[in-house]
Amino acid sequence: MTQFLLIRHATNDYVKTGRLAGWTPEVHLNDQGRTEADALGARLATARLTAVYSSPLERAMETAQAVAEPHGLEVQVCEEVGEVRYGEWTGKKLRQLSRTRLWKVVQGYPSGARFPGGESIREAQARAVGGLECLAERHPRGRVAVVAHSDIIKLMLAHYAGMPLDMFQRLSIDPASLSVVWLGRMGPRIALVNDTSHYRNREKKKDEDQPSTDKGRAEA
Repeated sequence: MTQFLLIRHATNDYVKTGRLAGWTPEVHLNDQGRTEADALGARLATARLTAVYSSPLERAMETAQAVAEPHGLEVQVCEEVGEVRYGEWTGKKLRQLSRTRLWKVVQGYPSGARFPGGESIREAQARAVGGLECLAERHPRGRVAVVAHSDIIKLMLAHYAGMPLDMFQRLSIDPASLSVVWLGRMGPRIALVNDTSHYRNREKKKDEDQPSTDKGRAEA
């Protein structure tokens, strides 16, 4: 079987714009994102990776580089796990999109949704799943990291879980999260979904190491 480590790219500032990023180029990790990616790289440093693949977008490539560097591996581009092609929706304000009829279709009946000038959600799922299975053929019995995007990872996980496409929005995939899927002749196995303990634990420890404000007032 091939073990896939499905990784969402780390945090970037574009989300603060309130716009749908999609295939927007030159969106890079911010300081928080680089910290998240470094924490993930440290977690996977002893994982004996066979290969590291990434969506061609910069935010994914930068996250993938943090994973690949400890292993001396080159990040390889995999177009099939690139972001959903949102077409004319790319770069539009989410508040504006949420008022459209198509938005309601995307949320309630995504298997019937097609983005204007882009692809359908069903096509995006088929593309991503097909790409992952090609990688499984290329790396039998390997451990392969694949850095992609939230919706793309949710679509792949829904497929391998046997979940109806119209329910894929129920999954949550956070920045720099790790999900693990095994692919083999006897079918897929999902071992982990949306794990962020590599940086959540660091954040918790950092908070614990900070002087307590309440304690300071009590002693004053």
